[in-house]
Amino acid sequence: MAPQLSLTVLVDNNTIIDHYFSGEPGLSFLITIQGKKILFDTGYSDLFLKNAKDMGEDLLDLDMVVLSHGHNDHTGGLPDLVRYMTRARMDRIPVRRPTLIAHPGCFYPRPKLPVPNIGSIITEEELQRHVSVELSTSPRWLTDDLVFLGQIERKFDFEYTAAGKRKVLMPDGRIDDDELLDDTALAYRSKKGLVIITGCSHSGICNIVEHAKGVCGEDRIIGIIGGLHLLAPDRPRLEETVSYLQNQHLASLHACHCTSLSAKIALAGANPLQEVGVGMTLSWE
Repeated sequence: MAPQLSLTVLVDNNTIIDHYFSGEPGLSFLITIQGKKILFDTGYSDLFLKNAKDMGEDLLDLDMVVLSHGHNDHTGGLPDLVRYMTRARMDRIPVRRPTLIAHPGCFYPRPKLPVPNIGSIITEEELQRHVSVELSTSPRWLTDDLVFLGQIERKFDFEYTAAGKRKVLMPDGRIDDDELLDDTALAYRSKKGLVIITGCSHSGICNIVEHAKGVCGEDRIIGIIGGLHLLAPDRPRLEETVSYLQNQHLASLHACHCTSLSAKIALAGANPLQEVGVGMTLSWE
């Protein structure tokens, strides 16, 4: 039987040996499922377009663009996608108008001194000229078996990190601490259990898994791929995360992007950690 979901890594910090693509500190996946073509995040630049072209993938026929959160290493390629689509339209090349799905807070400006904005450099209003924008805090089923998880419920205290210098400019003009409430993920309901597809996991990978279980009514987790935001976790958080994931009895754990080497080593001691890099394709039934 053909795989129901296929995922190709267009952008990651790393590349796969003997695959001559380029990497950057960002993330972008191309997902195909049930005849739908979905771009999950766009990385930091136009690199996702260049790598996709080298892989023989056309991104003018996207059905959806899904954003994990608003940081520029996941939304930075949006202006390049718009430019790519606009040029094709000017040249009378067929372009599908995709639906962009994200949390409502995804496009709020994010000052983090000395940087005036580490969020998206293209606004929701401008994007609406080029794509159909649907913002939701609630889960939204993209296909029969793939769901955008919406705002993640945060249950585990050990996954909380203080905002620190992170700020967010609210629509009413207030500047608040940025708790990254827009951070979300996808869950795929396969025959053997859930596959979690995450961008950065600012909301906590354990919180994301628990939220996905509730949304999907499924306790089995067979795989996780994406950034786990374990760059410099304190020992209690790392140990609790390793233990929680071990108890899920994963078939595969593809930790990438914002997961440090030391965190990967710790995870690998108790979980089936596997390599990730640009050019890699995974599939699940």
